[in-house]
Amino acid sequence: MAQSQDSKSLHDTIGLVFSTPPRVVIVHTEWNDAIVRELKNGCESSIHKFGGEIIDVISVPGAFELPFGCRMIWNHLEKSDEKPEAIIAFGAVIRGGTPHFEYVSKAVTDGIVQLNLMLPVPTIFGVLTLDTVEQAWERLGGAHGHKGEEAGLTALKMIALHRKKVAL
Repeated sequence: MAQSQDSKSLHDTIGLVFSTPPRVVIVHTEWNDAIVRELKNGCESSIHKFGGEIIDVISVPGAFELPFGCRMIWNHLEKSDEKPEAIIAFGAVIRGGTPHFEYVSKAVTDGIVQLNLMLPVPTIFGVLTLDTVEQAWERLGGAHGHKGEEAGLTALKMIALHRKKVAL
């Protein structure tokens, strides 16, 4: 299994210097609140470390509703002066004894992919798909890094890339 030290890009933050603060929205689930809260905390830390702003945070009932929540917040803010430059979707889907895990995991993954193809800003996939609760904590500061921090850095890198390409 991949570990965070295997990704050099996570440690390469040289391009994350912004003339104006990057604007990010977080959409998160109500399910598995302790895990999702830690994802958000790590993300907020990364965003703020590089001068970014979290301009809105909304919650949706579960992971299945994340794509709708992301699209809804974009529709609400796209015409404002403070529209987001990235949206981060956070959730945790934990395998149970029924096929529900597979359906929800596939649906949320497909929904985030569709948003990335439809919206003019990136939607970052910050959904943990886990066999056990213990796996979540391995991904929130354990051997697999902190997936909330990584999602924040990913959003910032995508914003930097977009700003660079738009400026050309």
